[in-house]
Amino acid sequence: MAKLGKRTRAAREAFAGKEELSVQDAVALIKANSNAKFDETVEIAMNLGVDTRHADQMVRGVVGLPNGTGKDVRVAVFARGAKADEAKEAGADIVGAEDLMETIQGGTIEFDRCIATPDMMPIVGRLGKILGPRNLMPNPKVGTVTMDVKQAVEAAKGGEVQFKAEKGGVVHAGVGKASFDEAKLIENIRAFVSAVAKAKPTGAKGTYMKKISLSSTMGPGVTVDVSEAASE
Repeated sequence: MAKLGKRTRAAREAFAGKEELSVQDAVALIKANSNAKFDETVEIAMNLGVDTRHADQMVRGVVGLPNGTGKDVRVAVFARGAKADEAKEAGADIVGAEDLMETIQGGTIEFDRCIATPDMMPIVGRLGKILGPRNLMPNPKVGTVTMDVKQAVEAAKGGEVQFKAEKGGVVHAGVGKASFDEAKLIENIRAFVSAVAKAKPTGAKGTYMKKISLSSTMGPGVTVDVSEAASE
């Protein structure tokens, strides 16, 4: 068994026996014990009462975090002509068509968000097996298949977060950095929880939000009170 470092032991002791905290108390605990040599991401994981094998229980959506993510998001855009120029002017990191498809097929994926104009989808569709498992496939439901390329790129750069329930009904995302002040993290967390609540599918039965946990990149997780987290 690997020996735990002093920092890890101290963090685990600080979190021991603490659960179902308020969002404020959980954020304070995480910030107090986030002492890695880099600015850790504060992450949320939500266990939902859905079975994603059924189409009417799929949960997916997008939310603009009021205080951003603190992350430099690299954006790729599939577009041609004027729309390609629009994407570049809006700040897209990579813009292309067949050439971008070939780059991705070759195993190079140097972006965190992928946007496409509708006419590009026959090309993008060939990348489903590569982009799909990475949750990078453009989708009109979350605004990444659009003619409004400028707005989509700016939203992605400005702190918009996509979410999708994975196997087991778990939704997770980064909701800010440990360096954010408590009020900004709390605001981001509540905005994310609210967006997931509003995305409740018609086929969901029983308790929808079962468990919510918060953690930092290198730290232990702590559960928060679901009803308190979901309150406005």
